[in-house]
Amino acid sequence: MQTFKKAFGPFMLFLLVLVGPSFLAAQDSPKQDMKDAGHETKQAAVDTGKATKKVAKKTGRAVKKGSHKAAEKTEQGAQKVKDKTDPN
Repeated sequence: MQTFKKAFGPFMLFLLVLVGPSFLAAQDSPKQDMKDAGHETKQAAVDTGKATKKVAKKTGRAVKKGSHKAAEKTEQGAQKVKDKTDPN
């Protein structure tokens, strides 16, 4: 039994030194978990807001471009009708 302790004692100490801190670092308190969840939720809301703003800008620009294009085509069509009906 004495040789067993001599052989595995330093090994167990080495293992405890390596593995011990990982168990200690992984344990957050429930309060800290709730705080982290709150921060992550806030960040998700901020990201969603930025995405919404970007899409709204693109949509607004597309509507404006489409409206101008439609007005231009309407004007061209009216000019064609006027040219056809002029008695020149």
